[in-house]
Amino acid sequence: MLEIQAARGPAHEAKASPFQPGKATRVPETPTPRTAGRASRLFRARGVLGLLPALLLLTGCIADAGPEPTLTANSGTDATGSAGVPSTSAPLETTQSSNKAPVYWIGRSDGNAFLYREFRDVPEQENPVTRALRAMMSDKPLDPDFFTPWQSPTKLATSISGKNVITVDVSEDAFNSNVDAEMAVRAVQQLVFTATAAAASSGLIDSGQQIQVRVLVDSHTDYVAFDHIQLGAPMSRAAGMVAPVWIIDPQEGTDIAGGSVKITGRSTVPGGKLRWQILRTAGNGDKTPYLTGETTAGTDAAQSGVFTLALSLSSGSYELRVSQTDGGTGEEPNADTRNFNVS
Repeated sequence: MLEIQAARGPAHEAKASPFQPGKATRVPETPTPRTAGRASRLFRARGVLGLLPALLLLTGCIADAGPEPTLTANSGTDATGSAGVPSTSAPLETTQSSNKAPVYWIGRSDGNAFLYREFRDVPEQENPVTRALRAMMSDKPLDPDFFTPWQSPTKLATSISGKNVITVDVSEDAFNSNVDAEMAVRAVQQLVFTATAAAASSGLIDSGQQIQVRVLVDSHTDYVAFDHIQLGAPMSRAAGMVAPVWIIDPQEGTDIAGGSVKITGRSTVPGGKLRWQILRTAGNGDKTPYLTGETTAGTDAAQSGVFTLALSLSSGSYELRVSQTDGGTGEEPNADTRNFNVS
């Protein structure tokens, strides 16, 4: 069971809403509420060995997912995150010209917890990996459905070796949260995904090699993160951590010019059927179903699982909901939602 004691307020649960399959049609009114829950803090540290140096190299590339990490969990939970998590593939970031930092957060869906990504504006004083991790540990997600167990650290530094090992050296106050073993696994993978995404999108890693992340705490190895996960060994992205469905654009709270609104997202099931719904948000917060339809996730290797919608929307506030389908049973598992405005 995933548990996290809230210290900063509630983090939102993933929401479910009925969809009308078929072509885009207007549907009857059904208000849709949002719920919430947030993460909290308390720590325990261990550190015994010496500093691990690494050299930062600039090599333009695409991120690659390596084998599952070789962590150990004191509680006996498999630190690859396989406990209670369905097997899914992890989307890979590519080099981009934008200065926005890719940051992963934790969100709940259908009783489970997955990683979701946002692109954030960050200061440029630090290298791309450091500033992405600092945003992950210090900022709040744009989407209120997401949360993070991490705390803002006193010290944070990163480097990349010639063997594509990202070394993160962070102070122990970053782990000041009281979480169970399964949430600790997700928090550590949140760091791994964010570090590798930042290195990939900024062109700092070599896609021809396995990409791994080693975490030091106050320059020492063998720290036990969140009192459950022993750090120090190189870790890779773990399949099954990334959300089965996630909306990429628009981001939460985005203002979009009227006319054709482009929506993009990703599913971990290439070629899988997806249901989508647009709800219009009234001034009092009530949500009215507006449009609904179905789409199919891409199967092309370069765009595996990607889906795109182009919708004509008048000015107003909207909520987008996208979910997988469940074999004609009427269920909409693993829904992701996003609120945005059209001017």
